[in-house]
Amino acid sequence: MTSSPRRRRTRPIRRWAVIAAGGAAFALVVTLGLGFAWGRIGGESAGEALARSEALLAASNATDARDEAQVAVHAAPENAAAQLALARAMLALQDGIGAEGALQRAVDAGQDPRQIAHLRAHALLLQGEEQKALAEAAKAPAPYRTYALRIRGRALAAQGDFAGALAAFDQAAHAAPNDPALWTDMGRFKFASGDMLGAIQASERAVKLAPGAVDALVLRGELVRAQYGLVAALPWFEAALKRDPRHHDALIEYAATLGDSGRMIDALAATRRALVVRPASPQALYLQAVIAARASNFDLARALMERTGGALDSVPGPLLLLSTLDLESGANEQAIDKLRALIAMQPLNLSARKLLAAALLRSDSARNAIDVLRPMVARADADTYALALAARAFERIGDRASAATLLDRAALPFAAPVRGFGADDSAEVLGGDAAQRPGDPGAAIPYLRALADKGDTAGALVRAQQLAARNPGVPAAHLLVGDLMMLLDRPADAIASYRQAASLRFDEPAMLRLVEACDRARRPREAASALALFLSQNPANLAALRLAGTRQLAAGRWEDAIESLERVRLKIGDEDAALNAELANAYAGAGEIDAAERFGEAAWLLAPANPAAADAYGWALFLAGDTPTARELLEKAVRLAPADAGLRRRLATIQAG
Repeated sequence: MTSSPRRRRTRPIRRWAVIAAGGAAFALVVTLGLGFAWGRIGGESAGEALARSEALLAASNATDARDEAQVAVHAAPENAAAQLALARAMLALQDGIGAEGALQRAVDAGQDPRQIAHLRAHALLLQGEEQKALAEAAKAPAPYRTYALRIRGRALAAQGDFAGALAAFDQAAHAAPNDPALWTDMGRFKFASGDMLGAIQASERAVKLAPGAVDALVLRGELVRAQYGLVAALPWFEAALKRDPRHHDALIEYAATLGDSGRMIDALAATRRALVVRPASPQALYLQAVIAARASNFDLARALMERTGGALDSVPGPLLLLSTLDLESGANEQAIDKLRALIAMQPLNLSARKLLAAALLRSDSARNAIDVLRPMVARADADTYALALAARAFERIGDRASAATLLDRAALPFAAPVRGFGADDSAEVLGGDAAQRPGDPGAAIPYLRALADKGDTAGALVRAQQLAARNPGVPAAHLLVGDLMMLLDRPADAIASYRQAASLRFDEPAMLRLVEACDRARRPREAASALALFLSQNPANLAALRLAGTRQLAAGRWEDAIESLERVRLKIGDEDAALNAELANAYAGAGEIDAAERFGEAAWLLAPANPAAADAYGWALFLAGDTPTARELLEKAVRLAPADAGLRRRLATIQAG
């Protein structure tokens, strides 16, 4: 079944899933008072170009500043001031190699290398040479000490020394509290380290100090996107692009946000603009490859990823796409290698775990597939696909009892409540890691989750509350407190923690937890409000659309449910039995019996042992006039789920009819 039952439901909805490409936008560079006379520049045109470059850079249009500096360099290649202007613009555009070359040419033209140590450190950092950058930053003269401290902080952060990085940034802030570039760098550092509140405050200060700084505007957009949602972030990226319409990183973030919010044509246009600026941009090519893959044009997606030259092969999003393309083409071993690398980076990436398990099953490595899926199927809220994969793996090794248990769980009509994902490692191992990294929430949170999995939920809660109090700006700490309260059946208390997390980062996990807690605390209006707010900012989010459709169905809002659920189906296809069952019920409620029957049959063929599928198909047949078959299906549904009152009511209606 590939078409929607109603023509008005079939409007094209292009498919999109974008993981924002890596790469941070960097701070503005202070203008150097180098004292070179205009007479050193080869002609008036070079002098004018240099003046325009400096003015453009001061106005935060680094792309045009670079172009004007290149004009000056072309007219006067031996002039140090022109080379330095070009280097400063390139640093603002994250071109470390180009900046280092321009700096060396400036030295060759007579520039004192000691006076530009901070700029060389910046160029080395952009090339991934953190240790060399640290050494060069240490040589910076006093007037550029704050700049050098910024580079030191970023280099230490890149090496994983967060404490050292924070000390460097704090030292710089003490020396230059009104430096917007410093607050932009500090905001990025705190964002990367999980301190959302600190990142938000730093970005707000950067924008206040320099309202037109592109780097500060882009960072603010990224943080607004995380804190509030996609739609709210768009004006920030648009403001940055007004300053520098050809700013590559601003275009990439803009394209990713447009795509995630469902504006595919605009997203594609933004990637094309980025490719004009940087013809071989790996990030733009990757975003285009995702669009192609979602449209099932896998050959084009592969071709686009090949054009990246492997530049993004160690980035999670591209790794997931590449592994998916490998699986589609039957290259299972290549997919396995990529997915193992991805899970090593992101142990909680459930999509990657399911893909890896599927690839291992294809390669006759059932036991390895079971190991990959074990943390997922141990959860009460494990999804049907993960349970089915694990069941197939147990069947492969001859353990039919375990397979049957998992299949029984997969056939249940409703999922268990959402809970936090556990960890692969034991509490002892994670406790050792936490002890080696005192004060690091990233180490403490997995350990406390492991304690709860081990049964010490109350003890884990006490420690989690202390952790959240020490780290009020870390959303994950508040989510952990809420999760533990939910495990202790305290949903009303969990709401406050989830709201705190959502106020810092209103993403899908925070939304799902908040809605569930409100429902369990019998506060349906608050649940509906949270979901509606999330959807207003993230209109193409599949989890939110699916949840909205389910809730609309339960409320008897048939047309709304059909619209929401059809949008999900157009993105994920026709192979989801539960989704087909929900659509069957929605169409039945709307009086569209033919559509209800088709979707009900599709659900039942996919999952004949699922009571929800049998119920949906049976009810549709009853409405279509086939009472005997309907009675048989509803009787089967009740046998499979005898405690479900809704199934019993429908069976009674059919029996009475």
